[in-house]
Amino acid sequence: MNTALLYRLLDADPAAGPAELLHRARSGRHLPHLVLSALVRDGVRMGAPARAELRRARDRAAHYARLAADLARATGVRAIRGLPLSGYYPAGLLRPMDGLDLVAPDEAALWQAVIRLVTDHPVEHIDVSLLGERPHHTAVTLHWPAEDPLVDPWYRVHLTTAALPGDGSAVPVRPYLVADEHVECLIALAESCLRRPALPPCPVTLLDIAVLTGRPFSEPAETAAVLAAYRLAPEAARLLDHAAGHLPLGPLAAVRAELDPALAPEHRRRVEAAGTARSFPTRRGTLLRRTVIRHAWDEARFLTPSCDTPLLLTPVADYLLAPAPPNPTTRTAALRALHHWDSLC
Repeated sequence: MNTALLYRLLDADPAAGPAELLHRARSGRHLPHLVLSALVRDGVRMGAPARAELRRARDRAAHYARLAADLARATGVRAIRGLPLSGYYPAGLLRPMDGLDLVAPDEAALWQAVIRLVTDHPVEHIDVSLLGERPHHTAVTLHWPAEDPLVDPWYRVHLTTAALPGDGSAVPVRPYLVADEHVECLIALAESCLRRPALPPCPVTLLDIAVLTGRPFSEPAETAAVLAAYRLAPEAARLLDHAAGHLPLGPLAAVRAELDPALAPEHRRRVEAAGTARSFPTRRGTLLRRTVIRHAWDEARFLTPSCDTPLLLTPVADYLLAPAPPNPTTRTAALRALHHWDSLC
């Protein structure tokens, strides 16, 4: 990957120089850090503010890597998407990371990791969602301030028991990913296109494809079969077709060719599934209260005092599960139910 690719993806004029490239990058989240690292690698001089911004970005990326390693050893969760992809970037280039994505082997491991994060970091927000119904999957996102919260993005760690959430309908939740890391990364990129079917891939996704072209996809038919098994053949084909307009696909060109036979069957399957499958919308939790950490709890608990106030009690906080933000009456009833539950414990 070279700086010329960045100019193309960001639609910047090379004749305008590095300042124009950085200006274009400022319109995308975290892209400035990648551009700054590329300019440093090219020997471009920059002032103290730019160097400080890049230092903080490198420190944040290193912090995410340490978090992932520590949590993997302690709880068995592992990094997916951004962190593994960053390992494929050339030395010195800083892949944009808007957070750390982790998948847990089960709900108990997820909450163990959440407890460690809440204990060790100044976590200010804990968002909880449930995917599916029986069995459901849990997703938790934690946020805390960056070193300079006025100019730098907050830390974000997303943990889930389902590696791939699907679309809530025709494409189901798929809890596990394959063991081949670079194929796993390609699957994750295709999944991101599933969530944004009407939008072209962002520049970061195309840069990720660029670094994956340097990996050994020695069995294209097998890789295509895995993508099809994960119900992602259309998204992978669309992603690779778009990327081909910007960069050579290398070994991924053969993978793209092998995807063709899987496209029509997957489209038919989705049409049939949309007509017969039940839809399981994501249920998001509205925070009611943070609690003293419940170290003895391995899983969250449900409390249903009424059909209007389904409650989710977790090891770190309690939530109201509702399709829309609760009105004051519902919130008051939910808090009253929690206080009654407290009195019984």
